[in-house]
Amino acid sequence: MDVHELQAFVAVTEYGSFSVAAENLFLTQPAVSKRVSTLEVSLGIALFDRIGRRISLTDAGKTLLPRAKQILLDIEDATRSLSNLSEEVSGTLTVGTSHHIGLHRLPPVLRQFSERFPAVQLDMKFIDSEEAYEGVLHGSLELGIVTLPPEPQRSVETENIWHDPLCFVISPEHALANNTTVAALELAQHTAILPSFQTFTRRIVEEKFKEQKLVIDVAMSTNYLETIHMMVSIGLGWSVLPESLLNEQVLKLNVKDMKFARSLGVVYHSNRTLSNAAKRMLELLRENGEN
Repeated sequence: MDVHELQAFVAVTEYGSFSVAAENLFLTQPAVSKRVSTLEVSLGIALFDRIGRRISLTDAGKTLLPRAKQILLDIEDATRSLSNLSEEVSGTLTVGTSHHIGLHRLPPVLRQFSERFPAVQLDMKFIDSEEAYEGVLHGSLELGIVTLPPEPQRSVETENIWHDPLCFVISPEHALANNTTVAALELAQHTAILPSFQTFTRRIVEEKFKEQKLVIDVAMSTNYLETIHMMVSIGLGWSVLPESLLNEQVLKLNVKDMKFARSLGVVYHSNRTLSNAAKRMLELLRENGEN
């Protein structure tokens, strides 16, 4: 059993395909198959059931998977610790962030980082905040620059970087457009357009309505705030958006006893060593933050 065999095994389980795993490992499919086969021979047991083109983990594979991931994380952590001794800022920094943060908050930070640390290769993943959070939790991402969760897990460190006020928005043609202020009960009688139910932002909004024993009628969901903005602007429903997205296409609606915001920041695993590149990125985020 060696590192490359474990990497191939984990990649095949994550992508559900030998060919896709090979593409992501920059190897040929026969090379990945050979590594997995060698691992199975050394262990004396099959790790995958292969039925036609479909593969699934055997009980042995399911038992090995969490241990294989932990071994690879421990090796990566040890490598970072040794590399940090030189104080050189280089290598690859893998970061996950949302499209909204990437468009509206990160550009000056990324510009400064690339200018100060040209030897670092930034591997940016533009994904939902919740997916980035999970990536940090499970070790596939070193940093997540995300909407912070209302209740973070103990194994993940969170730092608040930006305060992001949220506001209710409607189109100028909406039935409530002539009201300066409405009650939450009145708003709840109209359909809404919100991010999907698993998002941190959706949870923040729904909790506010639950406090008043109200249920939101969600007509459509999408995780792209710019798309929500467009849908609201053409009159498909009301929504909650960051104040930074307000313009002449949508109106801000005041709702009684309904003021809230979300926190945007950075997350990283508390039990893993940060690379020098990640530490420098953290410093720049703090410099550019509002807290």
